[in-house]
Amino acid sequence: MAGAPESGSTFRFLSRRRFLRWTLGAGVGLAGLGVGARALWRGEEPEPPLGEDGASRLHVLTPREYRTARALAEAHLPTGGPFAPGASEAQLALAFDAFLVDEPAGNVADLKKALMLIDLGPLLFEGTPTPFHRLPLEARIAHWEGWMRSGLLLRRQVAIAFRKFYSLVFYDRPEVWRAIGYGGPSYG
Repeated sequence: MAGAPESGSTFRFLSRRRFLRWTLGAGVGLAGLGVGARALWRGEEPEPPLGEDGASRLHVLTPREYRTARALAEAHLPTGGPFAPGASEAQLALAFDAFLVDEPAGNVADLKKALMLIDLGPLLFEGTPTPFHRLPLEARIAHWEGWMRSGLLLRRQVAIAFRKFYSLVFYDRPEVWRAIGYGGPSYG
C-alpha cells in the first residue's frame, strides 16, 4: 500500500493526525510567546531625551530602543564601578544613536534587532518575565555578563559589538583619562 509506514519506521508512533495536532500546538504556543514578548517589550511609551529647544535628541533610535541602549550602557559601565565615572554621565546611548546616523541601513536594522533581543533576553534566556530595561541594576549587570560568557554565538557577538562601541566612546573622555591615570594624547 503506497504511503503506509514501513514496519521498521522510526516514526511509526506519529500519525498524520498527531503530527498536525503537535504542529498546530507548537505554532499556537510560539505565537503566544511572541505576543507576550512583544507586549513586554512595548510596555509604556518612554520619553525621548530632549534638547534645550525641547526637540528630541534622537536621530535613529526610537525612545524604546534608546531606553534599552541606556540601560545596557549602565549595566556595562556602572557609575561607581572600578572608578567613579560611569555610563550615565557619558550619555553613551545618545552617542550610539549619533553613530547610527552614518551607518548603512542593514547595519542599523541589525543593531536595532540586537537591542530588542537584549531587552527580551531575560524572558528568552532566563525565563524571567521582566524586560532588561526594567531589571534592577545588579540583575542587569549579571544578565549582561551572561551574554558575554554565553554558549550561543549570537549572544556573544551582540555583547562584543556593544562592549566595543561603549568602551571606545567611554574611554575617549578626558574625565575618564584622569580616573585611569592617562595624561591624554601626547601630540596635544
